[in-house]
Amino acid sequence: MTGTLSTLAASIPSPSQHTWYLGPVPLRAYALAILAGIAVAVWMTSRRWAARGGNPDDVLEIAFWAVPFGIVGGRIYHVLSTPDPYWGPDGDPVRALYVWEGGLGIWGAVALGAVGAWIGCRRLGVRLPAFADALAPGLLVAQAVGRLGNWFNQELFGAPTTLPWGLEISPQVIERLNATTGTSFAEGTLFHPTFLYELLWNLAAAAVLVWLDRRYRLGHGRVFWAYVALYTLGRVWIEMLRIDTAEHVLGLRLNVWTSIVVGLGAVVAFVVVGRLHAGREDGVELPGRERPAQAEADTDTDAAAEGDDAQTAPPAGADTTSTGDAGADAKAAGHDPGTAARA
Repeated sequence: MTGTLSTLAASIPSPSQHTWYLGPVPLRAYALAILAGIAVAVWMTSRRWAARGGNPDDVLEIAFWAVPFGIVGGRIYHVLSTPDPYWGPDGDPVRALYVWEGGLGIWGAVALGAVGAWIGCRRLGVRLPAFADALAPGLLVAQAVGRLGNWFNQELFGAPTTLPWGLEISPQVIERLNATTGTSFAEGTLFHPTFLYELLWNLAAAAVLVWLDRRYRLGHGRVFWAYVALYTLGRVWIEMLRIDTAEHVLGLRLNVWTSIVVGLGAVVAFVVVGRLHAGREDGVELPGRERPAQAEADTDTDAAAEGDDAQTAPPAGADTTSTGDAGADAKAAGHDPGTAARA
């Protein structure tokens, strides 16, 4: 009995509530965690983008396209990789729209979010690889913050454990887990806090990316490919611990295979890009594309120049013969300016 109490005292409790109400408006912890992660990523990316020579205001403009695309892509990937709650025998397809219940697959979010980022970058005339390099550490921090939403929702935890940092799960969630997976976990069972493992891994990987970028001045998308490689490396072993329902291929969870394939591809891309392009780009603008802000500045400069010309030009109707008359008078007096210059 004493051993059980000491174990529970050292365990990690799960929040008892994940939704609060501001009048009729629900405030869900999962949504708040996602929004907080986005805010941190925008702040970090703005600073890194400015250090690379970009306009910090670009980040919000690009995020306006990337974030909605990323949310849609993340939800689509989650529904396809975990179809039973939506398309299974007891599934409800309408729940596929309930994003606030949790479930955003990172691979779909990155893939479709990249499409949105590409649109934003093209509109601003900046390079997508350079922006991706500025974004990568902040994206990892955003993912870390977002994992707190999984903690509040009591989801995506790992297998049972006796470690002192095991995660406590409410009896209702354990009962639902037993029903959906056919297991028989007893009330009070502790589970691996995989949300915490990934949170810590992401923060450590973000620190490594910042160090690598400063040490080797990486560019042309290499920071982003390093992000993918580091994240997938951690995701493989974390995914192997999870026990939630998911599609399996050849005995492994689909996300494990995805992490392996994408991680290897990222390593290859990192090496190939490094051989083709050493160091960073000369600038963040696309070749031949003029920044909108620069175009406005040039317009203002041209307008100012035209104003200066207008001030120096003779007024309309002014007598312009005075200069010629003065020259003729000087020549008649024997003081030819040309002769003086030749002398």
